[in-house]
Amino acid sequence: MTKKKRRALLCILAVPLLALAPRPEESLPASAAEPTATEKYVALTFDDGPWPETTEQLLDGLAERGAKATFFLIGEQLAGHEDTVRRMADEGHQVGNHTFTHMDLSRGDPAERLRELAATDETLRALLGDGDYWLRPPWGFLAPQTAAAVEVPMVYWSLDTEDWRRLDADAVAQDIIDHARDGDIILLHDPYATSVEAALRAIDALTPQGYRFVTLEELFRQKGVEPEPGKLYIRPDERKRIA
Repeated sequence: MTKKKRRALLCILAVPLLALAPRPEESLPASAAEPTATEKYVALTFDDGPWPETTEQLLDGLAERGAKATFFLIGEQLAGHEDTVRRMADEGHQVGNHTFTHMDLSRGDPAERLRELAATDETLRALLGDGDYWLRPPWGFLAPQTAAAVEVPMVYWSLDTEDWRRLDADAVAQDIIDHARDGDIILLHDPYATSVEAALRAIDALTPQGYRFVTLEELFRQKGVEPEPGKLYIRPDERKRIA
């Protein structure tokens, strides 16, 4: 067989194979080819409330997005905002203790520190009923003897947005979007309108990436960790040493 005839025969045989090859427009759509994203869980936590207007705006935004959060409340600010606190609980958010006057729990009279915690706990129980109202020490400061007397889990944070200092919704939102990781506990403050806006923007940006915004109790459940009373948690899988 001449070279010319051999080339002609190869061309004839190749035609059916080319017909069987998928054309670009017939390839699988990207959504079908990509694996489903694994869900990631984070807890947004808000200190120093409840506060007129901003806390209610935050609750509205969370409800629209189906997101949950945890609120660490100051006892002396509960009077006059009882309906807001009840709304938090009714809408599935977790409510916690942030002392009665935002007291530094590492200084002063040890008995007074415990009275601060008890006063807020009693006020919350009167509003919401019996329950374990987890504690966040103001500024994260805590004396060992006070920690030893606390009968609920205590919560620090793994991502500090410094929202109270920045007062910049763009910067705070971007900080959360850039640095949030599965299992994080994120620190925010609901008295600031910029913090409320930043939190809602972060939810909108991270939800399509598989993030779910849950209460602390739910976060610990999802991570398979049973929180212990008197222990200070940075994340469900990490505790902070109390010096």
